Amino acid sequence: MTSEFPAHFACNYQCLLNRLKLHGMQPKTIALYSHGVRRAGDYFDYRIDDLTRLQLTDYFVHIVNSLSWSSLKHDLYGLKFYYAQVLNKPWPGADLVKPPKSHTLPDIITVPQAQQIFMTTRVLSYRVFFFTLYSLGLRLGEGLRLQVGDIDADRMRVQVRKAKGNRDRFVPLPENTLQILRRFWQTHRNPALLFPNQEVRTQKSPPGHHPAGSWWHPDHLAPGHPRLRFKKRITPHSLRHSYATHLIEAGVDLLEVQKILGHQSILTTLRYTHLTDHTKDNAADRINALVGQISIGWGNVK
Repeated sequence: MTSEFPAHFACNYQCLLNRLKLHGMQPKTIALYSHGVRRAGDYFDYRIDDLTRLQLTDYFVHIVNSLSWSSLKHDLYGLKFYYAQVLNKPWPGADLVKPPKSHTLPDIITVPQAQQIFMTTRVLSYRVFFFTLYSLGLRLGEGLRLQVGDIDADRMRVQVRKAKGNRDRFVPLPENTLQILRRFWQTHRNPALLFPNQEVRTQKSPPGHHPAGSWWHPDHLAPGHPRLRFKKRITPHSLRHSYATHLIEAGVDLLEVQKILGHQSILTTLRYTHLTDHTKDNAADRINALVGQISIGWGNVK
């Protein structure tokens, strides 16, 4: 990729990628930071080593007007890292940007609405995948990386590896989820991955040895489908939000919910308490009762 850039930019950009990796950044963070630096490079004709506050002001106003505050934050963090770790220079934009604080609440679906989504999804692999995200409370990337060896049927738990912040965690495995995953695995019998991409073909590995991320598309979870009776803006992460809310409604202790979701701070988990009170109880029993209500169906799928 660096061959696409002028030589003076390409060298520093490669150094940026190396420093990001050596700082233990997650791949998603590396992608966001490096994309922000590339975007700034394109805007400034790839001469970003001596930017002034005035230039940065014009650039950040351009980003807010043409893109979003979220894009600005990624560019800001990427450029600050670039100046500190690659150029070893003071950041010229200190105290220049103060993004507004927002306190939005995610759209939450009910248990019957979750079942509507699963039953409306016509491709079996997507149907099982969405159900797994919900019933284990997983982020999208966590679900895509699930391996057969992560499922511990003896202890009825799943090991989530390299989650946010490079932290592993265990989550309860509902009996319903175990049976569905076992039945789904019989359809592909991949020795490693629960959700393999059967279409990937490279010189180094045969089909099915890559996670299914490349076949993911937002349209695969489309609440606008005519068979659905609600029009909320639902994403795969909405399933995780809904799962957390349903656990609290079912009476699972808030600290247990925090551990299941992998939240570093209890304050992150507290946002789900706007819907219901919570009481202490056995989390595994509550989760089995919750997830056991749902049938995803095995007919009329590809």
